Amino acid sequence: MSSARRVLAGSVAALLLPASLLLTTETGSATDSAARATSTSVTKKAGQRVSMEVLPQIVQQGRGTASASSAKAAVTATIKPTKVGRPVALEQFDGSSWKKVDTAKQDKAGRAEFSVLVSKGGQPLTYRVTAQKFKGLKAESSGSQDTSRWLVPTFSDEFSGNSLSSTWGMRGQNYEPRSKRKCSKGDPKAVKVGGGALRLSVIKDRSAKGKCKAKSRKVTKKISYRLNGHVGTNGAFSFRYGVAAARIKMHKSQGQHASFWSQPVGENGPGSDGHEIDVIEYFGDKHPQGGLTSFIHWYKGKRLIKTGSWIKDSKSFLKNKRDGWSKNYHVFSVQWTPRVIIFRIDGKETWRTSARVSKEQQYLILSLLASDYEALEMSDKKLPQHMYVDWVRVWETPAS
Repeated sequence: MSSARRVLAGSVAALLLPASLLLTTETGSATDSAARATSTSVTKKAGQRVSMEVLPQIVQQGRGTASASSAKAAVTATIKPTKVGRPVALEQFDGSSWKKVDTAKQDKAGRAEFSVLVSKGGQPLTYRVTAQKFKGLKAESSGSQDTSRWLVPTFSDEFSGNSLSSTWGMRGQNYEPRSKRKCSKGDPKAVKVGGGALRLSVIKDRSAKGKCKAKSRKVTKKISYRLNGHVGTNGAFSFRYGVAAARIKMHKSQGQHASFWSQPVGENGPGSDGHEIDVIEYFGDKHPQGGLTSFIHWYKGKRLIKTGSWIKDSKSFLKNKRDGWSKNYHVFSVQWTPRVIIFRIDGKETWRTSARVSKEQQYLILSLLASDYEALEMSDKKLPQHMYVDWVRVWETPAS
């Protein structure tokens, strides 16, 4: 049996709503320095500001499944003023002195990003960063920070065995025209656990008679009815504030979208203090806009607002030219605090927003959905399609 391991008392987060319900788009700040996580270590001196944040084990690119415990922790350094190309050293305290363990260069966002060990011999490690002397600026170090808060996740599921744990339940098991899924629905037949991973699929519904008439804005087409892999932790696990991460290898073809997302426990609706958070969505290889998106969906009165966008230059988050979203696993994560939501791929920030931050318990969702508007783009002959989830983890950080 697969085991979803709950190490601390707590609950999981999930955030998302059907794209078909989106009415309005607003853009959140991508550089909201006021919405900084409380765990950041900061040094201000001589006109410079050097800050550092240690994050949990959210870095693990690779072809096959791997233990979540072997993933690397992420460290982000932010230096002001921004000097693109400035060398930044990551240093680890060995008990008596600081030892340089890695170097990186400041990017145009003012950041330098690293991946590090989270522990040694089961003990937390302490890090700091030093911005090197550069173009008239003196070398300056951040404060130090250790990894102790990330040693034990609140929730962890590595999908061992050959079946889902009871933490996960099936979602959307009816054809839903109002959600633009007249031609597809969730079904256990599209969910499989094996080889250390959860496989979510889009497959033909062989029990359905005839064809389904799928519509987009410009096209109407008859296609086979389809079954979706669509699972969530509602009623079993939820959380408020922290870092949620999933290691995923995406599907290949356009015609469906893979998602790691969450919803508030009371669901997303007018007057709710919670909202849908789409940690990542993938719309297939060779998509003209790169295929990856991150959004939040929230209500302004009775109007549903969509905040987010396609991830720009998504290929820059791949390891090399041979890497790909459907070729290898990558860790997609969200950091959720009372003031900001930050999205990352393998520890590297893609986007952040403080436009509207959920204050409700959230539950997790994993899905591969063939919405009508995209399903008609893919021939029935290309079914089945699969996404693979190696592990899911949550590190809860209560607001206090």
